[in-house]
Amino acid sequence: MSTFISTSIPYVNARPHIGFAFEAVQADVLARLFRRAGEDVHFTTGTDENALKNIESAEKAGKPVQEFVDENAQVFLELCKSLGISNDTFIRTTSAQHKTGAQKLWTLSAKDIYKKTYSGLYCVGCETFYEDGEFPDNICPNHNRTLELVEEENYFFALSRYQTQIENMLETDKLTIFPAYRKEELLNFVRKGLQDFSISRPTKRMKGWGVPVPDDDSQRMYVWYDALSNYITALGFGEKDESLYHTYWENSEKRIHVIGKDIIKFHGIYWPAMLLSAGLPLPTHLFTHGFITANGQKISKSLGNVVDPFALIKNYGLAAVRYYLAREIPPHDDGDYSDSRMRQLYTADLANELGNLLSRTIAIAAQDGIIIEANAMVLQAHHDSGMQEKHTPFHYQTILASLWSQVKEINKSFNEYEPWSKDANARSSFIRETLGALSQIGQKLQPFLPETAQLIRERTQGKIEKIRPLFPRIEV
Repeated sequence: MSTFISTSIPYVNARPHIGFAFEAVQADVLARLFRRAGEDVHFTTGTDENALKNIESAEKAGKPVQEFVDENAQVFLELCKSLGISNDTFIRTTSAQHKTGAQKLWTLSAKDIYKKTYSGLYCVGCETFYEDGEFPDNICPNHNRTLELVEEENYFFALSRYQTQIENMLETDKLTIFPAYRKEELLNFVRKGLQDFSISRPTKRMKGWGVPVPDDDSQRMYVWYDALSNYITALGFGEKDESLYHTYWENSEKRIHVIGKDIIKFHGIYWPAMLLSAGLPLPTHLFTHGFITANGQKISKSLGNVVDPFALIKNYGLAAVRYYLAREIPPHDDGDYSDSRMRQLYTADLANELGNLLSRTIAIAAQDGIIIEANAMVLQAHHDSGMQEKHTPFHYQTILASLWSQVKEINKSFNEYEPWSKDANARSSFIRETLGALSQIGQKLQPFLPETAQLIRERTQGKIEKIRPLFPRIEV
């Protein structure tokens, strides 16, 4: 059976920040864990390019919208490559492929779509309407922006018709929410009574930008039937060849979305209802994470504390960035980034405990002319700390903490045995065992630090030769 994994798709109104990097790494580790378990995985990410905020940002930059979104989408694509993300597809919502699939989904839901005039308080940043008084002084807390009163004729989706089905889906875990307490948040929202929601915007207000509503060029699709449909349009839904869609969505055993806590309502209620309306399979899992702060403060352009993931990779290296995001940031709660903590983890965990152990072992093995046959079975003996990998998915901190306990045990054994004080014959068995244990650590590290894992595996097999440190001293 196949498995589908996706990130949410970020707006391209600005360059990517550490929040997207965090989500991308989380989803990538999950995809790699499943692949290592022998599952057939399709992993997708992409960019949301049709939002009104993208239009506003392009105008502020003095650039045509298409040129603006092209430039920023390319930066997101480059970040995925720089982070070592193993996505199979990268969907852009301005692509012809996406537009075709989004319009097909709309058409399949036609029975639940109607047009009416609506007046409400709207946040461009969230791309959604809110009730009067829902926030203090009607200021959106996510974007520190006063809600705008908007009145216009739009198409609506009859979400209220799916009240019972959505409630049952959540109560029975047909859609499994992780962490579990987010499920109760969704159920509380649903039990208050679901309200129909707007799914289009006038073409005039969108300045001609976005996916045209089928058979009505006066309207453009709005977020939900546009952005949310990316998960299936990335698989060719609506195209002549829908083989990827059939394999990785329609017939998939697991359909997993990795998303931030701020958009769980849209993925746990709106999206399933839209799919029910269209007669398509629902997602099976939502893995939700929190926000990242910087030195304890909310990340904000106005505060000047936006954390650039490209700069982090340049300063600390890919492995350190992936390690920090997987080990230091809680998988489902808010977490914090600080350079001081990054340097601490880099020096203590990566450079000293893992890197130094590998260098010391290889130095002795090279001196003794040791040769290890590729994939040779090596007894772990005293090096095995009994780490179990059958953790609940997304518990990356637990997995890495367990793995680093094993690294510490090997270091302890190395220091107690003092192989440098013995001759080559006496220490041969110990060094070979240590190389074997390090090789296995490399194997277990693969989903988290793929490049580092590969280097460890390569350097602990064949003729062992001296190496440069895996994690050199940093100067930042």
